[in-house]
Amino acid sequence: MVYRFCMVLMLYLACSLPAVAGETTLVRMTTSMGVIELTLDAEKAPETVANFLRYAKEGFYNGTVFHRVIPNFMIQGGGFNKDMRQKSTHAPIINEADNGLRNSIGTVAMARTSDPHSATSQFFINTKNNSFLNFRGKTRAEWGYAVFGRVSKGMAVVRRIEGVATGMRRGMQDVPLKPVVIESVEVVE
Repeated sequence: MVYRFCMVLMLYLACSLPAVAGETTLVRMTTSMGVIELTLDAEKAPETVANFLRYAKEGFYNGTVFHRVIPNFMIQGGGFNKDMRQKSTHAPIINEADNGLRNSIGTVAMARTSDPHSATSQFFINTKNNSFLNFRGKTRAEWGYAVFGRVSKGMAVVRRIEGVATGMRRGMQDVPLKPVVIESVEVVE
């Protein structure tokens, strides 16, 4: 009887604990141009994945836009609304670019300022192999940009976004002339 109780308790606890490192998480990003599914790598980028999922679960990304689109480079979003007003974020996270993941076609990485450890909510999807963005060392100039997942479905949508007309808006360049809205970001159970 005690043995059976302990087994049931262990099974219950195992099912109720959050995902352990080594597992991947699937995220569905619905945009005004279609759906992009991302597979996030919590084993290689645990802090970055936790950060992205926090924003997603809070609904932070809903209504933001892809505000920077550069063909044959990347599409960037997750920080501005349709009026190009930047949203308030949580504190920056540590840069996990030294995790062995590379900025290759279809990978998703954290955007940041020149400070290696300044990433908050903004991310980008690489539309070509951008090896110059990879980790090369722990100096300010060599840190690179932390890859934390990849597009597992919807690369055609990424390519459509990459092809939109862009220009200047509110002092920023490479902004889509017609907003490409991130309608929702949901964790797929």
